[in-house]
Amino acid sequence: AFEAEKIDSKNQVQAAQMRERAGRMYARAHRHAMTALERQQPGFAIALKQTDSTKYPKLTQAQVPLAYWAAASLAGWISMSKDDPDLVADLPLSIRLAELAWQVDPTYGQGALASLMGALESARMGGSRVKAEQYFDQAIAYSSEKEAGPYVAKAESVALSAADRPQFERLLRQALLISKQHRSLQNEVMRERAEWLLANADDLF
Repeated sequence: AFEAEKIDSKNQVQAAQMRERAGRMYARAHRHAMTALERQQPGFAIALKQTDSTKYPKLTQAQVPLAYWAAASLAGWISMSKDDPDLVADLPLSIRLAELAWQVDPTYGQGALASLMGALESARMGGSRVKAEQYFDQAIAYSSEKEAGPYVAKAESVALSAADRPQFERLLRQALLISKQHRSLQNEVMRERAEWLLANADDLF
């Protein structure tokens, strides 16, 4: 998805192909996670779609990772397929999966779940910027300020959508600092994205 963004202005056809490929990967990941949850809890998918919240499925601690990946992959799939209204309409299911996981273990993934909650809060209709910021701040705290991801996510989901360039740049510079102080593959990926976002700030704002 990130690679598609980088080449979008140069080769829109190739960028579209990359997004389509990324969408298929997200879709496959979502199906695998949901299949695993369904095997562990027959009727899980049906219960998840109920309008009555008392009928939602309940997760065990061991199922939190599956629910997280099911939610994250569905959100990623939707982001790659914004021209598919039927798929976009499934965003509430991604939110519901994340919320179910949150109820059991909000600290999951050293802030990964909290960061996802922030991104989903920003993406949902009528989402609260204040609430999204709180989620991202929790993600930063849960990661002991050793992960660059929550800073990048907060910059994109909160600062960019609010057209707050000073906050946007401040968060990304903090992400770059953390990526240098705490070396990891994930932080390296976030470093590249933070650098690209900063380099393209004029176009984004």
